[in-house]
Amino acid sequence: MSRELNPNHWVAPARQRAALGAVLVWSPVVLVLAGLCWRLVGIGLATGVLALGGLALGLTARHLANRYDQSWLVRRLNAREARLEDSAALVFASTDLAPLEQLQAERIAARIEAIDPESLADGWSKRAILAAWGLGAVALAAIILWPAQASAPPLAAPPQTEATAPGQPRLSGQRVRIIPPAYTGLPARYAQGLDIRAPLGSRIEWTLAFTPQAQSAALQLVGGQALPLTLGEEGWSGSLRLDIPSLYHVTAEGNRMSRTAHRLEPILDEPPQVQVIEPASGLVMIQPGQRRWRVVFEASDDYAVDQMARLTLTTAIGEGENVSFSERSRMVSGTGDPKRRRFVVDLDLAAFGLQPGSDLVAQLTVADTRTPGPQVVRGPGVILRWPGAVPPSADGLELMAKQTMPAYFRSQRQVIIDTEALIRERGKLTADDFMVRSDTIGVDQRLLRLRYGQFVGMEAEETPRRPPLPVAEKDAPAGHAEDEHDHDHEHYDGDGHDHGDAPESPVFGALGNITAEYGHVHDESEAATLLDPDTRELLKSALDAMWEAELNLRSGQPEKALPFELKALDFIKRVQQASRIYLPRIGTVQPPLDMARRMAGKREGIVGGGARLTPFAIEDAVPATAWRALSSLQAIDLNGLDRWVRTNSGRIRDPLAVLAAIDALRGDPASGALREKLRQQLWTVLTRPPAQVRRRHDGGSVGQRYMQGLR
Repeated sequence: MSRELNPNHWVAPARQRAALGAVLVWSPVVLVLAGLCWRLVGIGLATGVLALGGLALGLTARHLANRYDQSWLVRRLNAREARLEDSAALVFASTDLAPLEQLQAERIAARIEAIDPESLADGWSKRAILAAWGLGAVALAAIILWPAQASAPPLAAPPQTEATAPGQPRLSGQRVRIIPPAYTGLPARYAQGLDIRAPLGSRIEWTLAFTPQAQSAALQLVGGQALPLTLGEEGWSGSLRLDIPSLYHVTAEGNRMSRTAHRLEPILDEPPQVQVIEPASGLVMIQPGQRRWRVVFEASDDYAVDQMARLTLTTAIGEGENVSFSERSRMVSGTGDPKRRRFVVDLDLAAFGLQPGSDLVAQLTVADTRTPGPQVVRGPGVILRWPGAVPPSADGLELMAKQTMPAYFRSQRQVIIDTEALIRERGKLTADDFMVRSDTIGVDQRLLRLRYGQFVGMEAEETPRRPPLPVAEKDAPAGHAEDEHDHDHEHYDGDGHDHGDAPESPVFGALGNITAEYGHVHDESEAATLLDPDTRELLKSALDAMWEAELNLRSGQPEKALPFELKALDFIKRVQQASRIYLPRIGTVQPPLDMARRMAGKREGIVGGGARLTPFAIEDAVPATAWRALSSLQAIDLNGLDRWVRTNSGRIRDPLAVLAAIDALRGDPASGALREKLRQQLWTVLTRPPAQVRRRHDGGSVGQRYMQGLR
């Protein structure tokens, strides 16, 4: 007997059973999908799904059948029949065998021929097949018995408010379907009439029927283009995207069928709103030993809030000129209803390096799900503050003292930053540009010195106290600066010490101007000073350093000016830590009397002009002119009024109502009722004049006699 056997004869039953089992299990799924497509869309899509499903089933069955090959057959024979002595591979070997292997192969081949090929195939998956067909039958029955109201409703008969001529097409059926944008999550619905109010970006689909049948039909937008309708099984259909508010008419055969205008009104998508739920106050003081801070935000939107939001954390660490800012952000996830999500944030305060006098500000930036272009809103911030050191308590007259210095002492650091930047860029600048920038910083230093000088009685300057020193003079000892600033007995031309008209002060702030103009204060007067003696000495030392820095800057030597700038900053910091600033107590000073005018009866210069009423001017007279013309039979520029309403729709409460009244009057200009209707609509648009000045009561007979006596 030949050992060579055909393996395909033995694997064919297994392949057929595997392919047929896959088809029986998965075919109900294809049928259910095709049924859904047929019920929701139509027979065309259902046929396509059925064809694709059949192709997918065929490919799957073929793939499963190809798994049963010669290797599988050898494994199955050796595992099933012990009498084959694990030698089934010799029977189906494709290479030459040794004499002993040939003898063994012939013995095993005889035993294999006695085995039925059907017995080698796997059994049927009866449970899987029964379950698939059972569930498929239930699903198909539900699809077939789907309630009829889930499909498109029949065409509704429109109300007939106007008669049509015999033989003219009239609207006999209507159906309007509104499909909101997907991001709104709203289902499609059918409108009750031809007036449409839907979310912005919705798709509006019309289906209209005419009796007798019209040759052509369209939707004519008032002031815009016409939307042609196409004839289908149920009638004339068309669609558009609702982007702007407008009016439209239903027309047939190129003629308007009705003067009634229908509304297309989009509902705008409002931006999300953010509020802080916890803490209850926008400013929270840190508690002793507090390590964590919980902040809870709530974001709401008319449709949905994006689940992810950006949390911005800003820290302000330090006081005075030493404040440093840093900002970091991270994404946080919200929970709850998509229309109202809550964002809970637990912050580890140790990660921010806070210290006394620091602030931590938390703000949440959220977005809605509008597509395209989500609306992004940054909510209110909540502040966690670590209070600074509390100044010592005061009593008695010390209660009149201010506890902090004014905000004037905050600019010296910027002068230092600019000087350091200029030194680094020396190699990139020409000599002239370097000199100009150095001189500019010197001017800033001078203005700052003048600001601080107010608090020690120094007068405002219009010109430099002395010209910049030559280079040889730069090496003079710094002690002469004290003489420069101790100017209470030293005067120069134009310094204002002639007690005549004082020059205009270049300083800012009302305090300095009042002191320079009225007080004319010198630092020996303790009653007029703002600072205690120790603080005054510190500030005078700062002014000395500023003076030296200014001289070096204006002579083009910022490297020599930088040490004096740093020294001035150090003195200013020490001034900021001063305990009190005392304000003088002064009485009121009445203006002097002019004895030459006293009892002379002259009224020139003391009697003001009488009150005058300014006539009210209408900024835009288009609606006012039309409103006045509507009361008579005068001609009205309806096109111009239409353009005005569209341009100013933002200031009109219901612009579509005004446009509808204009369009109705355009169809019948002589109608008194339509003119009155438009006049009523324009009344709500007119600019309101301001309140009139009401005449004061004359006081009756007594008041009249009094006024007559005055005359």
